[in-house]
Amino acid sequence: MLIRVDPGSGVAIYDQIAASVRAAAARGALRPGERLPAARELADALDINIHTVLRAYQDLRDEGLVDLRRGRGAVVTEAASRGAPILEAVRALVAEARNEGVGAQTLISLIREEYPA
Repeated sequence: MLIRVDPGSGVAIYDQIAASVRAAAARGALRPGERLPAARELADALDINIHTVLRAYQDLRDEGLVDLRRGRGAVVTEAASRGAPILEAVRALVAEARNEGVGAQTLISLIREEYPA
């Protein structure tokens, strides 16, 4: 699994890591039972602090998407695969928005209005 982060982004790096894992699970690139990269390995690969990776993994654990166990690492749960139907709906929504000439920023604004944080 490839995880990329953009240090120049306004989004916290741990949030970028968690979002990357969520998206991979929704796309089916991660299956239940699969292990995520070890926190130390991922931190080294991304040249970031290990605590940043652990924060991302803990957030995913709190959402029920991964199970964290000492010695086993972070393992994807069954709950992570529930995003697949949403991904299909998002793809359909984006296609419809393009057909109607709705720009990406407008679509994002509409979604944020309907789904406030």
